[in-house]
Amino acid sequence: MTDFGFHKLFGEEPCKELLIDFLNGIIREEGLITDIQYLPPEQFGHVESDRKAVFDIFCTNERGEYFIVEMQKAKQSYFRERSIFYASLPVQHQAPKGIWNFRLKAVYMVAVLDFVLFNETTEDRNRVIERVHLVREQTQTVFSKKLNFVFVELPKFRKTEAELETNTDKWLYVLKNLSELDDRPASIQGKVFEKLFEIAEIQRLKREEMETYRKSILEYDDVRSAVDLAREEALEEGIEKGREEGIERGREEGIEKGKIIIIQRCLQKNMPIEDIVFLTGFTEEEIMSYSNDRESE
Repeated sequence: MTDFGFHKLFGEEPCKELLIDFLNGIIREEGLITDIQYLPPEQFGHVESDRKAVFDIFCTNERGEYFIVEMQKAKQSYFRERSIFYASLPVQHQAPKGIWNFRLKAVYMVAVLDFVLFNETTEDRNRVIERVHLVREQTQTVFSKKLNFVFVELPKFRKTEAELETNTDKWLYVLKNLSELDDRPASIQGKVFEKLFEIAEIQRLKREEMETYRKSILEYDDVRSAVDLAREEALEEGIEKGREEGIERGREEGIEKGKIIIIQRCLQKNMPIEDIVFLTGFTEEEIMSYSNDRESE
Protein backbone atom coordinates (compact mmCIF):
# COMPACT_ATOMS: atom_id res chain seq x y z
CA MET A 1 0.00 0.00 0.00
CA THR A 2 2.90 2.37 -0.63
CA ASP A 3 3.21 4.34 -3.85
CA PHE A 4 6.35 2.42 -4.75
CA GLY A 5 4.87 -1.01 -4.01
CA PHE A 6 1.60 -0.35 -5.82
CA HIS A 7 3.37 0.87 -8.95
CA LYS A 8 5.89 -1.98 -8.79
CA LEU A 9 3.12 -4.60 -8.80
CA PHE A 10 0.67 -2.99 -11.22
CA GLY A 11 2.17 -0.01 -13.03
CA GLU A 12 4.94 -1.45 -15.18
CA GLU A 13 4.73 -3.21 -18.54
CA PRO A 14 6.05 -6.59 -17.29
CA CYS A 15 3.28 -6.53 -14.63
CA LYS A 16 0.26 -5.84 -16.81
CA GLU A 17 -0.79 -9.48 -16.52
CA LEU A 18 -1.30 -8.87 -12.80
CA LEU A 19 -3.34 -5.72 -13.37
CA ILE A 20 -5.55 -7.45 -15.96
CA ASP A 21 -6.29 -10.34 -13.62
CA PHE A 22 -7.06 -7.99 -10.72
CA LEU A 23 -9.36 -5.75 -12.77
CA ASN A 24 -11.26 -8.71 -14.24
CA GLY A 25 -11.90 -9.93 -10.70
CA ILE A 26 -13.30 -6.73 -9.21
CA ILE A 27 -15.00 -4.91 -12.09
CA ARG A 28 -17.20 -7.85 -13.05
CA GLU A 29 -18.46 -6.49 -16.37
CA GLU A 30 -19.36 -8.42 -19.51
CA GLY A 31 -16.34 -9.18 -21.65
CA LEU A 32 -13.05 -9.89 -19.91
CA ILE A 33 -10.07 -7.61 -20.41
CA THR A 34 -7.48 -9.45 -22.47
CA ASP A 35 -4.90 -6.72 -22.94
CA ILE A 36 -4.09 -3.21 -21.72
CA GLN A 37 -1.92 -0.35 -22.82
CA TYR A 38 -0.43 2.01 -20.25
CA LEU A 39 -1.07 5.71 -20.87
CA PRO A 40 0.73 8.78 -19.44
CA PRO A 41 -0.53 9.20 -15.85
CA GLU A 42 -0.50 13.00 -15.96
CA GLN A 43 -3.65 14.49 -17.46
CA PHE A 44 -4.36 18.13 -18.16
CA GLY A 45 -7.52 20.14 -18.68
CA HIS A 46 -8.49 21.80 -21.95
CA VAL A 47 -6.79 25.11 -21.12
CA GLU A 48 -3.61 25.97 -19.25
CA SER A 49 -5.48 27.30 -16.21
CA ASP A 50 -7.37 24.02 -15.69
CA ARG A 51 -6.31 21.83 -12.79
CA LYS A 52 -4.20 18.83 -13.76
CA ALA A 53 -4.46 15.32 -12.35
CA VAL A 54 -1.78 12.68 -11.84
CA PHE A 55 -3.18 9.16 -11.70
CA ASP A 56 -1.39 6.25 -10.03
CA ILE A 57 -2.14 4.09 -13.08
CA PHE A 58 -3.93 5.05 -16.30
CA CYS A 59 -4.52 2.55 -19.07
CA THR A 60 -6.86 1.47 -21.86
CA ASN A 61 -7.94 -2.00 -22.97
CA GLU A 62 -8.42 -3.64 -26.35
CA ARG A 63 -11.94 -2.13 -26.65
CA GLY A 64 -10.70 1.40 -26.03
CA GLU A 65 -12.19 1.63 -22.53
CA TYR A 66 -10.27 3.64 -19.95
CA PHE A 67 -9.16 2.57 -16.48
CA ILE A 68 -7.90 4.84 -13.72
CA VAL A 69 -6.47 2.78 -10.87
CA GLU A 70 -5.76 4.63 -7.64
CA MET A 71 -4.34 3.52 -4.32
CA GLN A 72 -5.31 5.75 -1.38
CA LYS A 73 -3.65 5.36 2.02
CA ALA A 74 -5.29 8.02 4.15
CA LYS A 75 -8.92 9.07 4.28
CA GLN A 76 -9.80 12.31 2.53
CA SER A 77 -12.81 14.50 3.21
CA TYR A 78 -13.66 14.86 -0.46
CA PHE A 79 -12.46 11.59 -1.96
CA ARG A 80 -15.81 10.90 -3.64
CA GLU A 81 -15.67 14.29 -5.36
CA ARG A 82 -12.06 13.72 -6.37
CA SER A 83 -13.06 10.38 -7.91
CA ILE A 84 -15.70 12.12 -10.02
CA PHE A 85 -13.19 14.73 -11.15
CA TYR A 86 -10.64 12.07 -12.12
CA ALA A 87 -13.19 10.00 -14.03
CA SER A 88 -14.45 13.06 -15.90
CA LEU A 89 -11.10 13.76 -17.54
CA PRO A 90 -11.01 10.71 -19.87
CA VAL A 91 -14.65 11.44 -20.74
CA GLN A 92 -13.86 15.02 -21.72
CA HIS A 93 -10.80 14.08 -23.73
CA GLN A 94 -12.84 11.77 -25.94
CA ALA A 95 -14.38 14.84 -27.58
CA PRO A 96 -12.55 15.48 -30.87
CA LYS A 97 -12.64 18.82 -32.63
CA GLY A 98 -15.34 19.20 -35.24
CA ILE A 99 -18.36 16.94 -35.63
CA TRP A 100 -18.69 14.33 -32.87
CA ASN A 101 -21.20 11.50 -32.61
CA PHE A 102 -20.87 11.26 -28.78
CA ARG A 103 -20.09 7.54 -28.84
CA LEU A 104 -18.12 7.43 -25.63
CA LYS A 105 -15.89 4.61 -24.48
CA ALA A 106 -16.54 3.51 -20.92
CA VAL A 107 -14.40 4.93 -18.11
CA TYR A 108 -13.69 3.01 -14.91
CA MET A 109 -12.37 4.67 -11.78
CA VAL A 110 -10.95 1.90 -9.57
CA ALA A 111 -9.82 2.91 -6.06
CA VAL A 112 -8.04 0.57 -3.64
CA LEU A 113 -8.55 2.13 -0.21
CA ASP A 114 -6.78 1.55 3.08
CA PHE A 115 -9.72 3.13 4.91
CA VAL A 116 -13.51 2.83 5.07
CA LEU A 117 -15.40 5.10 2.69
CA PHE A 118 -18.97 3.81 2.98
CA ASN A 119 -20.59 3.33 6.39
CA GLU A 120 -24.11 4.71 5.92
CA THR A 121 -25.96 1.41 6.35
CA THR A 122 -25.63 -1.83 8.28
CA GLU A 123 -24.88 -3.70 5.05
CA ASP A 124 -21.92 -1.40 4.41
CA ARG A 125 -19.98 -3.00 7.26
CA ASN A 126 -19.28 -6.19 5.30
CA ARG A 127 -19.37 -4.98 1.69
CA VAL A 128 -15.72 -4.82 0.64
CA ILE A 129 -16.26 -3.87 -3.02
CA GLU A 130 -18.66 -1.05 -3.82
CA ARG A 131 -19.65 -0.62 -7.48
CA VAL A 132 -21.25 2.69 -8.45
CA HIS A 133 -23.05 3.48 -11.72
CA LEU A 134 -25.37 6.17 -13.01
CA VAL A 135 -28.93 4.98 -12.32
CA ARG A 136 -32.45 6.32 -12.75
CA GLU A 137 -33.83 7.33 -9.36
CA GLN A 138 -37.38 6.05 -9.79
CA THR A 139 -36.72 2.75 -11.55
CA GLN A 140 -33.22 2.05 -10.16
CA THR A 141 -32.22 0.89 -13.63
CA VAL A 142 -28.90 1.80 -15.20
CA PHE A 143 -28.92 5.15 -17.01
CA SER A 144 -25.45 4.72 -18.51
CA LYS A 145 -22.47 2.40 -18.15
CA LYS A 146 -20.04 4.91 -19.58
CA LEU A 147 -19.04 6.20 -16.14
CA ASN A 148 -18.22 3.55 -13.54
CA PHE A 149 -16.67 3.54 -10.08
CA VAL A 150 -15.27 0.59 -8.13
CA PHE A 151 -14.16 1.17 -4.53
CA VAL A 152 -12.22 -1.58 -2.73
CA GLU A 153 -12.26 -0.98 1.05
CA LEU A 154 -9.51 -3.28 2.33
CA PRO A 155 -10.15 -2.76 6.09
CA LYS A 156 -13.52 -4.49 5.62
CA PHE A 157 -11.92 -7.66 4.24
CA ARG A 158 -11.60 -10.06 7.17
CA LYS A 159 -11.35 -13.52 5.58
CA THR A 160 -8.54 -15.81 6.68
CA GLU A 161 -6.49 -17.85 4.22
CA ALA A 162 -8.65 -20.91 4.93
CA GLU A 163 -11.81 -18.97 4.00
CA LEU A 164 -10.67 -17.82 0.55
CA GLU A 165 -13.02 -19.06 -2.16
CA THR A 166 -12.74 -16.95 -5.30
CA ASN A 167 -9.88 -15.41 -7.25
CA THR A 168 -11.10 -12.01 -6.05
CA ASP A 169 -10.84 -13.22 -2.43
CA LYS A 170 -7.23 -14.16 -3.09
CA TRP A 171 -6.44 -10.75 -4.53
CA LEU A 172 -7.98 -8.94 -1.57
CA TYR A 173 -6.15 -11.18 0.89
CA VAL A 174 -2.83 -10.57 -0.86
CA LEU A 175 -3.29 -6.80 -1.07
CA LYS A 176 -4.17 -6.55 2.60
CA ASN A 177 -1.57 -8.97 3.96
CA LEU A 178 1.34 -9.02 1.50
CA SER A 179 3.64 -6.86 3.63
CA GLU A 180 3.26 -9.26 6.57
CA LEU A 181 3.79 -12.53 4.70
CA ASP A 182 7.04 -14.46 5.15
CA ASP A 183 6.20 -17.05 2.51
CA ARG A 184 3.70 -17.70 -0.28
CA PRO A 185 0.36 -18.91 1.11
CA ALA A 186 -0.26 -22.53 0.15
CA SER A 187 -3.83 -21.85 -0.97
CA ILE A 188 -2.87 -18.99 -3.30
CA GLN A 189 -1.32 -20.60 -6.34
CA GLY A 190 -1.35 -20.09 -10.10
CA LYS A 191 0.79 -18.34 -12.69
CA VAL A 192 -0.42 -14.82 -11.87
CA PHE A 193 0.17 -15.08 -8.12
CA GLU A 194 3.51 -16.81 -8.58
CA LYS A 195 4.60 -13.81 -10.65
CA LEU A 196 3.22 -11.39 -8.08
CA PHE A 197 5.10 -13.02 -5.19
CA GLU A 198 8.28 -13.12 -7.25
CA ILE A 199 8.06 -9.40 -8.03
CA ALA A 200 7.18 -8.59 -4.42
CA GLU A 201 10.24 -10.28 -2.91
CA ILE A 202 12.24 -7.50 -1.32
CA GLN A 203 15.61 -9.18 -1.82
CA ARG A 204 15.11 -8.92 -5.60
CA LEU A 205 15.07 -5.13 -5.48
CA LYS A 206 18.00 -3.21 -6.88
CA ARG A 207 19.87 -0.77 -4.63
CA GLU A 208 18.07 2.30 -6.00
CA GLU A 209 14.70 0.53 -5.75
CA MET A 210 15.40 -0.44 -2.15
CA GLU A 211 16.10 3.19 -1.24
CA THR A 212 12.87 4.30 -2.89
CA TYR A 213 10.99 1.48 -1.18
CA ARG A 214 12.28 2.42 2.26
CA LYS A 215 11.41 6.06 1.67
CA SER A 216 7.89 5.12 0.62
CA ILE A 217 7.47 3.01 3.77
CA LEU A 218 8.48 5.96 5.96
CA GLU A 219 6.11 8.31 4.12
CA TYR A 220 3.28 5.79 4.45
CA ASP A 221 3.90 5.32 8.18
CA ASP A 222 4.13 9.09 8.71
CA VAL A 223 0.80 9.72 7.04
CA ARG A 224 -1.00 6.88 8.81
CA SER A 225 0.41 7.87 12.20
CA ALA A 226 -0.54 11.51 11.70
CA VAL A 227 -4.05 10.64 10.57
CA ASP A 228 -4.63 8.09 13.36
CA LEU A 229 -3.38 10.45 16.06
CA ALA A 230 -5.35 13.37 14.67
CA ARG A 231 -8.50 11.24 14.54
CA GLU A 232 -8.06 10.20 18.18
CA GLU A 233 -7.37 13.72 19.38
CA ALA A 234 -10.18 15.15 17.27
CA LEU A 235 -12.56 12.61 18.77
CA GLU A 236 -11.46 13.38 22.32
CA GLU A 237 -11.67 17.10 21.64
CA GLY A 238 -15.09 16.71 20.07
CA ILE A 239 -16.43 14.70 23.00
CA GLU A 240 -15.13 17.18 25.55
CA LYS A 241 -16.40 20.20 23.66
CA GLY A 242 -19.67 18.41 23.08
CA ARG A 243 -20.20 18.13 26.81
CA GLU A 244 -19.42 21.77 27.42
CA GLU A 245 -20.76 23.65 24.42
CA GLY A 246 -22.82 21.33 22.26
CA ILE A 247 -22.02 18.31 20.16
CA GLU A 248 -21.92 19.97 16.73
CA ARG A 249 -19.60 22.80 17.70
CA GLY A 250 -17.32 20.39 19.54
CA ARG A 251 -17.19 18.09 16.54
CA GLU A 252 -16.21 20.93 14.21
CA GLU A 253 -13.49 22.19 16.52
CA GLY A 254 -12.18 18.68 17.01
CA ILE A 255 -11.94 18.13 13.25
CA GLU A 256 -10.17 21.47 12.85
CA LYS A 257 -7.62 20.49 15.48
CA GLY A 258 -7.15 17.17 13.67
CA LYS A 259 -6.36 19.04 10.45
CA ILE A 260 -3.72 21.12 12.19
CA ILE A 261 -2.02 18.06 13.69
CA ILE A 262 -1.89 16.21 10.36
CA ILE A 263 -0.48 19.20 8.48
CA GLN A 264 2.08 20.02 11.15
CA ARG A 265 3.35 16.45 11.29
CA CYS A 266 3.71 16.33 7.50
CA LEU A 267 5.57 19.66 7.57
CA GLN A 268 7.88 18.35 10.29
CA LYS A 269 8.89 15.60 7.86
CA ASN A 270 9.62 18.27 5.23
CA MET A 271 7.04 16.84 2.87
CA PRO A 272 6.43 19.04 -0.21
CA ILE A 273 3.20 21.07 -0.13
CA GLU A 274 1.85 19.29 -3.23
CA ASP A 275 2.38 15.89 -1.56
CA ILE A 276 0.48 17.02 1.55
CA VAL A 277 -2.37 18.25 -0.68
CA PHE A 278 -2.47 14.88 -2.45
CA LEU A 279 -2.25 12.74 0.69
CA THR A 280 -4.61 14.68 2.95
CA GLY A 281 -7.08 16.36 0.61
CA PHE A 282 -6.52 19.72 2.30
CA THR A 283 -6.16 22.79 0.09
CA GLU A 284 -2.82 24.48 -0.46
CA GLU A 285 -4.26 27.59 1.21
CA GLU A 286 -5.11 25.61 4.38
CA ILE A 287 -1.67 24.06 4.52
CA MET A 288 0.11 27.37 3.98
CA SER A 289 -1.98 29.12 6.62
CA TYR A 290 -1.12 26.47 9.24
CA SER A 291 2.50 26.54 8.13
CA ASN A 292 2.62 30.32 8.58
CA ASP A 293 0.95 30.03 11.99
CA ARG A 294 3.59 27.56 13.11
CA GLU A 295 6.45 29.76 11.84
CA SER A 296 5.04 32.78 13.68
CA GLU A 297 5.10 30.82 16.92
